[in-house]
Amino acid sequence: MPRVAFDEVHSVLTRALLKLGFERERAHLCARLFAESSRDGVGSHGINRFPRFVEQVRKGVVDIHASPQPVMRAGALERWDGKRGPGNLNAHACMERAIALCRENGIGCVALANTNHWMRGGTYGWQAVDAGVIGICWTNTMANLPPWGARNARIGNNPLVIAVPREDGAVVLDMAMSQFSFGALESHRMRGEQLPVDGGFDADGRVTRDPAAIEASRRLLPIGYWKGSGLAVLLDLLAALLSGGAATFEIGMDPIAETRLSQVFLAFELRSLDAAGMANEVSNRIVKSLRADGDEETVRYPGERVLQARRENLELGIPVDPGVWERVLAMV
Repeated sequence: MPRVAFDEVHSVLTRALLKLGFERERAHLCARLFAESSRDGVGSHGINRFPRFVEQVRKGVVDIHASPQPVMRAGALERWDGKRGPGNLNAHACMERAIALCRENGIGCVALANTNHWMRGGTYGWQAVDAGVIGICWTNTMANLPPWGARNARIGNNPLVIAVPREDGAVVLDMAMSQFSFGALESHRMRGEQLPVDGGFDADGRVTRDPAAIEASRRLLPIGYWKGSGLAVLLDLLAALLSGGAATFEIGMDPIAETRLSQVFLAFELRSLDAAGMANEVSNRIVKSLRADGDEETVRYPGERVLQARRENLELGIPVDPGVWERVLAMV
């Protein structure tokens, strides 16, 4: 695919958002979060997702002027209302607040209701480790994943992010409860590629690696089969309980109108516990142990591929799908 410099991508996306009516500072941050997702190799939730986000704005699903507001505080735990504002801006603000709370208390938790799709969940894990803290966050989604034993989607793929700072490269896990997210299916289909492993079921109930067949059946495979299904249920339950917001069964089924999501952002001040300054050494020993048999070429710790993609794409430019990029350029 052709490549476009990061600064150009950021500039184009910013101009498109300004044309939609975003305030300049918010347009700059929102565009940066989209561009950074593609920079880090997650184009499905970066540039490729941008046209759908614009459509949601134009249809009034996303209120570009709304900012999240606190509605309740109980020590280091706060509830916020997202006011149906831009999902990535809401999530960024709430992780920022969780980080501030953990500076005061050792731990901070912000539970966010009434928000929109946060785009790449890993963004907020990297935000936490860039601030030197441990970050954990998750979101519920519309029903797009069948519970184990069912044919129809009733639970969300509810992405979970766990991020630990480390001097030689943070360890950041960003995963959905489905073997592949819908964004990943779309990316493979657009490239004309099969999935590397089974990712769901076709219309006849057969396990398949064909992304188009899985998109058509809407029967994604949960990670770990019944275990991933159970984890998706609990993440949804916790997000709804802590935020006082909607659960998956209360969220609409239209991807364009997917809104009123519930999310949780946790931050831990590691330095308050690490009096001896050993945390980085412990992380290094664990990462080293993963490759104890000399298999550095095949074993990667969570987040390592992101750092590799980031370095390559900053040097060579971000790979862009020509059709998607043309649609984005037409918005400026």
